[in-house]
Amino acid sequence: MIERRKMISDVKIRELCEKLNYSFKNVNLLKTALTHSSYVNENRLRYSDNNERLEYLGDAILDAVISEYLYNKYTDVEEGTLTKVRAAIVCEPSLAMCGGKLNLGECLVLGKGEEHNGGRNRASMIADAVEAIIGAVFIDGGWEASKKTSMHILGEIIHKASLGRLSRDYKSLIQEKYQAMGAAEINYVVAKEEGPDHNKTFYIDLIINGEVLSRGIGKNKKEAEQKAAQIVLESGE
Repeated sequence: MIERRKMISDVKIRELCEKLNYSFKNVNLLKTALTHSSYVNENRLRYSDNNERLEYLGDAILDAVISEYLYNKYTDVEEGTLTKVRAAIVCEPSLAMCGGKLNLGECLVLGKGEEHNGGRNRASMIADAVEAIIGAVFIDGGWEASKKTSMHILGEIIHKASLGRLSRDYKSLIQEKYQAMGAAEINYVVAKEEGPDHNKTFYIDLIINGEVLSRGIGKNKKEAEQKAAQIVLESGE
């Protein structure tokens, strides 16, 4: 435990608590929420020292918080639509964007392998950490505290989902996600075109910081760009 505490500075912990708008009574819960299993495995710590159990709990709490909010706010909306909106809010890309705005990548405690492989910027790890933090707040402060923190973190995402923008505009999601994590150079490049002018198929590469991450295919450039962005978001890159 001593080694792990040294991995996260008190300054980062204070800054994160300010962004969360929550002060932990037991700050070790927050440190556990930020600790990936790779670090625990490399240092032969207890399984409970990683964030997976808190992630499991936070996932369930987020589902409940968002379900209650949508149920109370949209009284005339059918169950199927509420389910789709909730899924758009608590999906990995959305949670990763929220985590990016909290600068969670800088706070994660990773094993050397994950650190070397770019784990700090991996959407799946950042999204998992968001869920783990919600779980930690629940253990530390109870239901009302976890509910308040969840709404604080996800407020902007909830608003966009309620407008129907979140699940469709993958290019905007990519822009927000990578800018939040510090990456700035995002380009969509036509790799090739096939077919006659009246029935073309476009192949477009999504290039982020000089690396080709995906190729989208569509009947026009906009469709192909959206497909390329969707592939990256759903892959957890």
